[in-house]
Amino acid sequence: MGAFGARPGLAAAELPAARDALGSWHRAVILGGQGHYAAARVQLAAVRRRTADLVLLSLAASTEGSLLRQLGWHAAASGPDGRAAALALPGGVLALAPEGSAPDRIDAICDALTGLAADALGTGRLALARRLLDRSRAALDPDGLRWRAWIRWHWVSAETALASGAAGEALPHTREALALAEAAPSVRHRVKSRLLVAAATAASGDIEHARALADTVAAECRAHDLLPLRWACAMLRAGLSDPAAAGEAEACAAGIVRRGGRFRPHGAA
Repeated sequence: MGAFGARPGLAAAELPAARDALGSWHRAVILGGQGHYAAARVQLAAVRRRTADLVLLSLAASTEGSLLRQLGWHAAASGPDGRAAALALPGGVLALAPEGSAPDRIDAICDALTGLAADALGTGRLALARRLLDRSRAALDPDGLRWRAWIRWHWVSAETALASGAAGEALPHTREALALAEAAPSVRHRVKSRLLVAAATAASGDIEHARALADTVAAECRAHDLLPLRWACAMLRAGLSDPAAAGEAEACAAGIVRRGGRFRPHGAA
């Protein structure tokens, strides 16, 4: 499906029907990547209705946290991310564990811990974010086969470094994420990885290169209807003095609201 493939911008009518809870989760991921927050929440509710599998329930909770974080609700996201960790971490017996290429318990653990790290980062608790990233990395395979988990780990590691004022530490994480994404099937992961390379490049002081990278990302976001990433990219470009970017960011934000997203107001918890 387009969740982790070459066509993340598939319209809802084009998406394969969700025959089971895993299919509902895939649809939620696709719709969330497009900024269709209301529709994505409907699919996450379907996951909870359709299965007792702790792995899928954990992944659904992590996805709920991710949707909140995209809109600035980092403190609120720690609730579903905490539930995701409680479901995935050792201590319970998994029901109906997925098989084959479906996500497994390690995927769920890494999603939960990396999500919690991003929540901590967004609320200014950088030391906690680093500890959670260390726990997530300890659960990962050393050979990088879990490309999605590794890419997400590098994303949040880079963001934590940027928040700490360490652009030199962030750049290698963004480049490693992009290298992994370029070898993986997911267009959305490649686009977000390029966005983070642009942000880290800007933080390192290479503004012209960052502008060029951000322009490429913006075009990819438009081509694949990745509205949340398009909004984030427009915000970065506005910070890099692109005269058209502020208007594009405003238009993207309005589109996100129309699709069911609600941004956290400044000063809200």
